[in-house]
Amino acid sequence: MQGLSSALPIILLVVMVAFLYFFMIRPQKKQEREFNNMLNDLQPGDEITTKGGIIGKIVSIKEETMVIETTRDRTKIRLLKSSVAKVDVKAEDAED
Repeated sequence: MQGLSSALPIILLVVMVAFLYFFMIRPQKKQEREFNNMLNDLQPGDEITTKGGIIGKIVSIKEETMVIETTRDRTKIRLLKSSVAKVDVKAEDAED
């Protein structure tokens, strides 16, 4: 019985670390991977929404930046790719 009571704190620590990994770290890494895949799949013609709430269509893309058109007047804004929050309409979907 003495051995079990001295091992209990170690067992609890292992259980807590496993809990943190499966419920916090793993989902965050999955979300990060999905975000990076979305950024790598961006292409001209995609309609996007930025983290700041700007909605526009991608005109051109470079390494870390892109240019989007935001209005019918064809106002162009240069943004970092990392500022994209979501892709509203993919370019191939818009052509259909």
